[in-house]
Amino acid sequence: MKIKTKNEALNIVETSYLASLSSLLWVALYYLPIGGALLRLILPLPMIILHLRRGTKTALEGLLIQFLLLFIIMGPVRGTLFLFPYGILAFWLGWCWFKEKSWKLSVIVGVIIGTLGFLLRVIALSTLVGDNLWVLITRASYGLIEKFIGLFNLPLSASILSIQLGAILLIIFQEIVYVLTVHVVAYSLFPRFKLTIPDPPKLLHSLVDLNN
Repeated sequence: MKIKTKNEALNIVETSYLASLSSLLWVALYYLPIGGALLRLILPLPMIILHLRRGTKTALEGLLIQFLLLFIIMGPVRGTLFLFPYGILAFWLGWCWFKEKSWKLSVIVGVIIGTLGFLLRVIALSTLVGDNLWVLITRASYGLIEKFIGLFNLPLSASILSIQLGAILLIIFQEIVYVLTVHVVAYSLFPRFKLTIPDPPKLLHSLVDLNN
């Protein structure tokens, strides 16, 4: 392939570099015993930056390159898990901010992507380790429900339905916090790279100002 313009060269270089950086972050997140929270937070950012700088087509190419790298390095299962939800979420947020969509849309769909991705990861990892990891989540849900009942001295007992519902609500709450945090970090950090994303809604202005 002959490179004819400077823009084409930059597309190739930035796509390769940012896809490799994102892949390295995923490998570190998967294998390193420390720094998981920070790595999860910054994992989508390289591909979002690529989307904002080079557009949707280049972002898709970067996502494909990252998938191929991780597929080769980590195998078909572990290499593919980055897509659910981090790869797809990064592409979605990049598209929303590239098209200047509102935070309401990007957050709501982002939480849905994150929740579905979390459930898919639980299924995949349960298959890998040969154990039902959903049990751990339901135990955490049961513990919280029992503490809530004990705190308010309610004449109730946790049912299977309430435990399962509590587990799902825990996952959704976790994804809301995660997606909102990625928004706030990107809104604060991206101007340093001469990139902008839409302004947050009025309800979140105080949160963004506190972060700044």
